Amino acid sequence: MAASTEAPEPWYLALLGFAEHFRTSSPPKIRLCVHCLQAVFQFKPPPRVEARTHLQLGSVLYRHTKNSELAQSHLEKAWFISQQISQFEDVKFEAASILSEFYCQQNLVDSAKPVLRKAIQISQQTPYWHCRLLFQLAQLHALEKDLVSACDLLGVGAEYARVMGSEYTRALFLLSKGMLLLMERKLSEVHPLLTLCGTIVENWQGNPFQKESLRVFFLVLQVTHYLDAGQVKSVKPCLKQLQQCIQTISTLHDDEILPTNPAALFHWLPKEHMCVLVYLVTVMHSMQAGYLEKAQKYTDKALMQLEKLKMLDSSPILSTFQVILLEHIIMCRLVTGHKATALQEISQVCQLCQQSPRLFTNHAAQLHTLLGLYCISVNCMDNAEAQFTAALQMTTHQELWTFIVTNLASVYIREGNRHQELYSLLERINPDHNFPVSSHCLRAAAFYIRGLLSFFQGRYNEAKRFLRETLKMSNAEDLNRLTACSLVLLGHIFFVLGNHRESNNMVVPAMQLASKIPDMSVQLWSSALLKADLNKACGNTMDAHEAAQMHQNFSQQLLQDHIAACSLPEHNLISWTDGLPPVQFQPQNGPTTSLGSLL
Repeated sequence: MAASTEAPEPWYLALLGFAEHFRTSSPPKIRLCVHCLQAVFQFKPPPRVEARTHLQLGSVLYRHTKNSELAQSHLEKAWFISQQISQFEDVKFEAASILSEFYCQQNLVDSAKPVLRKAIQISQQTPYWHCRLLFQLAQLHALEKDLVSACDLLGVGAEYARVMGSEYTRALFLLSKGMLLLMERKLSEVHPLLTLCGTIVENWQGNPFQKESLRVFFLVLQVTHYLDAGQVKSVKPCLKQLQQCIQTISTLHDDEILPTNPAALFHWLPKEHMCVLVYLVTVMHSMQAGYLEKAQKYTDKALMQLEKLKMLDSSPILSTFQVILLEHIIMCRLVTGHKATALQEISQVCQLCQQSPRLFTNHAAQLHTLLGLYCISVNCMDNAEAQFTAALQMTTHQELWTFIVTNLASVYIREGNRHQELYSLLERINPDHNFPVSSHCLRAAAFYIRGLLSFFQGRYNEAKRFLRETLKMSNAEDLNRLTACSLVLLGHIFFVLGNHRESNNMVVPAMQLASKIPDMSVQLWSSALLKADLNKACGNTMDAHEAAQMHQNFSQQLLQDHIAACSLPEHNLISWTDGLPPVQFQPQNGPTTSLGSLL
């Protein structure tokens, strides 16, 4: 709340001092702060003081109260008056920035755009504000899913930063544009842009913290690009570089040297946020690769860090990180046979989404998908179908759409009487022809689903062809879960065909891999085959007894977890398919579903 550069009146300094004292008290005394600022107008101040005071009042009311009408009035007056005053850039552009932010929060996006456009137009001689306002308008377009307009603005910003001699800010604009192009799946434009960014980042000699933060941004884009493509093995060198980079950055101070170029006064993210982000992409990699204990370890670290950060920082990105982490660990829990914990974490995601409409809009489809996966794990197939159907209606993201369709197809296969719907779905995810996404992992999963269907239909040679294709693809990129599932299903096929030796050669490595992941369902399936005369047929009487004991242990663990999950009040979430998630849940009387299909 600094005063203007002219010699201020004593009354103004006194009121400003009191206002700042009350604002920074613990706890803040906002009402008294507002009274002090409002008192400034009693003295009929000059336009500079009037505009600045309107900005201060608008900011305080917007950030600390629910009096949105009064906040809007003061911010609009600050923007209007400051435009009439020359050499008053900081107040003028801060008013435009905060007023636009306020409009967006009030869902008045069409009011925010002209303010930002006008501010951008008149700020070209003020590099810091010109760049900041370009970022802000680009973000607004991105939130509206108008990624073309957002990319255009980021391109304008990159060229402006180049002309102003800030390669650092040019790289920030270009990396931001690359991120949006990745979201749009414009891969032909992403590759040359990331190559250019890599060159700029490596050649730029400046503040070590800024250089490393650019490298983190660049490597995060590369890693997520690989993971989106399902290339779990190919991503490892980039991921290792990223992890080394974040270790370097954690030893640097981000406030050691302020850039002399005003166009370079930007940080991508605070380093604490970057640390959480690197944990997050590591979790994503571990989950896709089937290293679920590693995923659990990094999730615990990231969530602990997030809890500490959220005590001091209300940045919305932290809640987004938390939700994405929970989404991944929930999938891990369902695989490792911890359904009750997964359900409680789904409920936690619901609560986070309750607190933020934007978070819910962005994650509703994922939430219904997770509930669909949970429903499969507790054998509630009708509910699983309803959840996946709801999720499909809420997403335009091609990878998520393909993932949902793949899982919905598995539901129809298990139900055994939904042939028309099943074939309609399979046509849309045909791995041999016009597969809808470039993801290696999802295409491998589509081959597995075809193999599963052929197995249930008794077309064993066809099933083997599809499963061998899955194995080839999953081995190429270290997709351990798909490898384990394919091996055990191939083992089952050979067992049915009476080829016990070949069956054993498939089931034993499937069991070993499943225990390493660990994947409870595949372990249960493998042990069921090994105890079911497979070891006896191969002359392994002791192994058959051991497999029977293991099968009983896995069955008991899954049964207890099944009962615990279905008895939770949160189990009622499986019936929610529309609107906001329910806040409270009715208690359950006990499990209403059968575990028979699992055992």
